Amino acid sequence: MTARGTPGRHRGRLLTAVTLACLWLLATLPGCSPGSGDPVTLRVLASSELADVEPLFEDLRRDTGITLTMDYRGTVEAAASLASGRYGHDVAWLSSSRPFQLLLRQNGRQVDGPLSTSTMRSPVVVGMKPEVAQRLRRATPDGRLSWADVADAAAAGTLRYAMADPRRSNSGLSALVGVATAAAGTGRALRPEDVSCDRLRGFFAGHALAEDSSGRLGDAYARDEARLDALITYESELLSLNRSGGLRTPLEIVYPKDGIVLSDYPLMLLDPAKRDAYDRLAAWLRSGAVQQKIMERTLRRPVEPDVPRVPGLRAPLGNALYFPDSQAVVDRLLADYGSAKGGGPTRVVFLLDFSGSMRGERIANLRATMAGLSGADDSGSGKFVRFHVGETVTVVRFGGRVLDERSVTYRGEDDLERLRGMVAGDGFDTSTAVWSALDHAYRGAADAVARDPGQRISIVLMTDGENNAGIGLDTFLARYAALPPAARAVRTYTVRYGEADARELDRAARATGGRMADATGQSLIDAFKEIRGCHE
Repeated sequence: MTARGTPGRHRGRLLTAVTLACLWLLATLPGCSPGSGDPVTLRVLASSELADVEPLFEDLRRDTGITLTMDYRGTVEAAASLASGRYGHDVAWLSSSRPFQLLLRQNGRQVDGPLSTSTMRSPVVVGMKPEVAQRLRRATPDGRLSWADVADAAAAGTLRYAMADPRRSNSGLSALVGVATAAAGTGRALRPEDVSCDRLRGFFAGHALAEDSSGRLGDAYARDEARLDALITYESELLSLNRSGGLRTPLEIVYPKDGIVLSDYPLMLLDPAKRDAYDRLAAWLRSGAVQQKIMERTLRRPVEPDVPRVPGLRAPLGNALYFPDSQAVVDRLLADYGSAKGGGPTRVVFLLDFSGSMRGERIANLRATMAGLSGADDSGSGKFVRFHVGETVTVVRFGGRVLDERSVTYRGEDDLERLRGMVAGDGFDTSTAVWSALDHAYRGAADAVARDPGQRISIVLMTDGENNAGIGLDTFLARYAALPPAARAVRTYTVRYGEADARELDRAARATGGRMADATGQSLIDAFKEIRGCHE
């Protein structure tokens, strides 16, 4: 695959006609071998997980005269070192060229990159303890699990998983892209607007173990499996762990039905003067006998279709997801990950209009919306935006004044029941003080960030009518402008419902750095989903 992310195909340049002819003849003519050439040593910048191929290097030297000097690094780190165009190696052999291709594009350099040849394949999937997989499957209509199901269980606190750090490891980055693409639900490569709000906070809530590489991650999981439910990594790593006998509970491999990101381990020519040796190396790696050995040793899938698969590699991969074609998208995903792992607690303040016009169908829709955000919405999008373990939710009911204010930090099902109870009562008021309620929320937010500067707070204001009590919008904006900088950094996302003033709601949201979602042209739950997870 290239940075454009065409699933299941590698778009690198083809091998030379002579090399391809030799590949075809390898199976039939003993005299035709990639070994016809002078001995040469190639300096190789390689992904760390490729260390498991080293036992084949003596065969390579004997067959081709090529000796490889390996420099192992994390794929993301290796890609960053290549992006400058000043190469210190003859060849790069990475799990994926996508991070490198994106950096090339960002730097305005050639998009196609070096000559490249796919050598093997492995998707990033989920290894689950069988009883966990069975429990999650029972909650699905077709028994097939998705990234949305994984995110839902993580948010609920019932799934703790290991995943490599996506800032350093391609397996972690591929998992992150896969989950985010599934959350966007567009069926296309992620665009900046698809990641403008953090839809993965619930997924991150279950991330209990991280390492810098997939190899170290597998070892760490084996040491700590008692407290974990799943391991997200390459299919090959999961199969190897199961084969090793080092796990007390072998893992069931789950291929999420909403798609996977596939790595194709491209061999890239960095020094054109080494083209002949590169061609010999690529031909050797893609020969049938070597593809068979690689598969048997590493449990990665052959790129050559004629190589018979071992039993563990016969499962269909399903839908391959597109990789983003913008580094800005990847940067945003990594920033959200870093914020989730290193940031403070998350709080969302819901300002909910309980004036008389909300009676009947409208309040029923609001209650259904809050129940959906509490986990009752079993749609794919609902599973990504639900409240998550560790999140604090404050519900402020207002009419002509603040009627009630309660907060709950979600740690279990009892907390969700309390949350649903916050909107269960009636107690409607006769007037609507929209901007006084928002001013009240900002005074509370100012106190909260003063006590805990690391806390991430956002405000969601939902109203179905115009302001007819308390302060006006201009007064609120003047008070907002006078707040300390940390309080002004809290953004408001407004939800227009019923006859609410769209212009004023949009103006207020934009003034704080937020935006408005309009529930007059879509359902109330969809409007809330649109802005769920927005903090920046």
